Amino acid sequence: MEAALPTQGPVPGHEFFDLARSRLTFDVPPALTDPDLPPTRGDHDLDPAFQAIADIRPIRPAAVLIPVVDREDPTVLLTLRTTALPSHAGQIAFPGGKIDPEDETPLGTALREAEEEIGLDRRYVEPLGYLDLYLSGTGFRIVPTVARVTPDFRLTVNPAEVADVFEVPLAFLMGPENHQRHSREWRGMMRTYYAMPFGERYIWGVTAGILRNLYERLYG
Repeated sequence: MEAALPTQGPVPGHEFFDLARSRLTFDVPPALTDPDLPPTRGDHDLDPAFQAIADIRPIRPAAVLIPVVDREDPTVLLTLRTTALPSHAGQIAFPGGKIDPEDETPLGTALREAEEEIGLDRRYVEPLGYLDLYLSGTGFRIVPTVARVTPDFRLTVNPAEVADVFEVPLAFLMGPENHQRHSREWRGMMRTYYAMPFGERYIWGVTAGILRNLYERLYG
């Protein structure tokens, strides 16, 4: 295990939302569906071999919602996926999934999936913009949508997809001293990835990589 950065980072508060509005846009990345345009961010940030693995997989466009709850000290809403799901089972994730043909935009996908997975009504969600397109080692090209969520929401969890929903302080997730680099064997090779352990919650892989990109876009 290796800590990523030794320095103390910013302590995000409500200015986070203004910063996100000023630095993010809703321009859909052309690489979302163009096989000749590889995403610049992804699991290959720390593992270049994953770029070659993903390049031979079919393009799988997807979108996730990064729900930042506008509490006195803002938090990020995360889910624990059930162990019965075919991909990323039992892992901590953002609400989201593959982009369906009827979805007009990645934002539409993110909002729809959040409603289907955890019952987050879009009336409580203020979208702020897209992060960089993120390429997973399994071939998903993910558009993360950052959003402000008013704290008076009510959730209804879909037990077929989500085992738990919880919040983590935004300041913790945006602290580079909490961005660790972990390694493990995966299909006969060593994989290196970001991890942000928070108590009993092990945030890692795609979710941690997207949070790292959020930190770099707004504070790095």
